[in-house]
Amino acid sequence: PALFMENARKASIVSRANSIGSTSASSVPNTDDEDSDYQQEPYKESYKDRRRRAHTQAEQKRRDAIKKGYDDLQAIVPTCDQQDLFVGSQKLSKAIVLQKTIDYIQFLHKEKKKQEEEVSTLRKDVMALKIMKVNYEQIVRAHQDNPNEGKDQVSDEVKFSVFQGVMDSLFQSFNASISVTSFQELSACVFRWIEEHCKPQTLQDIVIRVLHQVKSQLY
Repeated sequence: PALFMENARKASIVSRANSIGSTSASSVPNTDDEDSDYQQEPYKESYKDRRRRAHTQAEQKRRDAIKKGYDDLQAIVPTCDQQDLFVGSQKLSKAIVLQKTIDYIQFLHKEKKKQEEEVSTLRKDVMALKIMKVNYEQIVRAHQDNPNEGKDQVSDEVKFSVFQGVMDSLFQSFNASISVTSFQELSACVFRWIEEHCKPQTLQDIVIRVLHQVKSQLY
C-alpha cells in the first residue's frame, strides 16, 4: 500500500507538471512558425523604375552611337587625322570635327567637278584626233588612187589662198558673233564663238570647202 501511494503521488506530480508545461508552451508565441512566414519577399521593380532604366540604357546607346560616329569621321577625314588633332592638351572638339568634315566634302566636290571638266576636255581631244585620223586616211587613199597627183608642187600663193579662205570664213562668223560694248562682254562672246565655230568638225568643213574652191580655181 505504501508503494502504491508513492507511485500515485509521483504520477500526480508528473501529470501536473505536464499540464503546466503544456499551458506554458501554449502561452509562448510560436516563433518557429512566424520565422517561417516572415520571409522577406524579393524586391519587385516598379514600372517607373523600369522606364527609368530603359531610358538610361537608350541614352547610353545614343551617346555611344554619336561617339562612334565622330570617331569614324576622324578616321575617314584626312584633315582630322593630322597633328593638329590635339590643340594643346585638349582633344579636337566635335564642332571642329564637323567643320573639317564639311570642308573636306566641299573639297571633294570641287575635285570631282575639276575631274569632270578634264574628262570633257579629253573627250574633245579624242574626237579631234579621230577626225584628223579620218582626214589622213582619206589623204593616203587619195594618194594611193592617184600616185602622180602628189608630185605637182603648189606655190606659196596657193597655200596663202587656202589660209586666207579659212581665216576669212572664221572672221565672218567672228565678226557676226562678237560684241565690243565692254571688255567683259567681249571676253564672254569670244569664248562662246570658240565653242560654237571652232569645233573640229566645223573647222574641217571650212577647210574642205576652201580646198574645193582653190582646186576649182587652179583646174
